[in-house]
Amino acid sequence: MADQDKEMTDDYVWLQESEGIGMEERDKVTIIVHSGDLDKIYSALIIANGALAMGMEASLFFTFWGLLRLKKGGLEKGPLSKMNMLGLGRWMVLRRMKAAKVASLEKLLADFKDLDGKIIACEMTMEVMGIRKEDLRADLIDEYGAVGTYVQEARGSAINLFI
Repeated sequence: MADQDKEMTDDYVWLQESEGIGMEERDKVTIIVHSGDLDKIYSALIIANGALAMGMEASLFFTFWGLLRLKKGGLEKGPLSKMNMLGLGRWMVLRRMKAAKVASLEKLLADFKDLDGKIIACEMTMEVMGIRKEDLRADLIDEYGAVGTYVQEARGSAINLFI
């Protein structure tokens, strides 16, 4: 097993060197935030904030239903991905999170920005869903871009997630 691990490590180092990417350049997390579900927005922000707290860079690419959470007044409006039960499940989860002193989405987003996290809003989604820049929270968004913007972020990242 140790030989196999060494082989995988050697292959990884070769891949980095052949692409001219060193570890210091790959110390980054990129997350596609596709879902607007409350629990998934929490997951994306908790992971991204954890990476930032560990000294990594982090960028969030908000697209489709995830982008709806960046609309003015839209952050806390997402349903639960499971067990929403006409909003009762969402209410119960939020109540339990408050009792457990879990930070609000607003606080997690503020921390993300304070730690220099980057937020990208998908322009194609904006066009498809009829969302205008003035509908979104400009205080959160660092950049507007399309798939090429995401790919550039992702290619320099050690970790890429789709939530």
